[in-house]
Amino acid sequence: MNQLFKHFKSIAKAPKIHPGGVGYLDSQMAGWHDSQNGALAEGFVITADDTVLDVGCGDGGAASFAGAQGAEVIVTDIIDANVKKSLRKLNGSRARAVEGHVSDSDPLPIEASRASRVMCMEVLEHVPDPSQFLSELVRVGEPGAQYLLTVPDPASEAIQKQLAPDCYWESPNHLRVYSHEDFENLVTSAGLVIERKVKHGFYWAMWWTLFWAAGQELGEPEGPMLSHWTHCWHHVLNSKDGERIKDALDNLMPKSQGVIARKPG
Repeated sequence: MNQLFKHFKSIAKAPKIHPGGVGYLDSQMAGWHDSQNGALAEGFVITADDTVLDVGCGDGGAASFAGAQGAEVIVTDIIDANVKKSLRKLNGSRARAVEGHVSDSDPLPIEASRASRVMCMEVLEHVPDPSQFLSELVRVGEPGAQYLLTVPDPASEAIQKQLAPDCYWESPNHLRVYSHEDFENLVTSAGLVIERKVKHGFYWAMWWTLFWAAGQELGEPEGPMLSHWTHCWHHVLNSKDGERIKDALDNLMPKSQGVIARKPG
């Protein structure tokens, strides 16, 4: 009985969390944010020679990675505060040039064939005309430009359909759910060639499920339910079978599906 008590006491003890957070560690284990090789995602390498455009930059995490590689970085977002936050993160970075625009991307205020790397993550589910939106992304990419495009996976969105409030499915939030086939057809119909398919984020799919269950508000610190899930997942990732468990669950219920594609030329 004493040994069993010691076992439960040890696993209940809060683990040492990765400096970038459990979500960051989870992404790194899936091949994301590989600063040693300059790969934001596996197969999507950024160098100092690149001009990187981040459309829907959010809080600037991906743009900051590009800046750390010494690239020229252009950020756009429909929300002014997001552009300002991203620019603040990029100021003082290794980026050889930085530029920001508040824009709904219809059209993008950027000249044709300028970017060698285009990132647009978790944005296309929000826009009223995805084909027109994507055509603008293709226009501003140079011949041979590489694209990293992601949207929520239908597996995780099926759970959100049952749990998320109605406003989750109203403008400016999620207007559509893409099947894998529909998303790939959207990309290829825009003239891009898919090089690699990516999916990841079981941790985040569960996090959002518990977010609604816990009655949290955006921007609040994690309450007990989310905090316990974060610590639980950290234990999983650090277990001897952590990588295999993560891979299996990422395949079962990823938060995001995506593609790495290239503009012909």
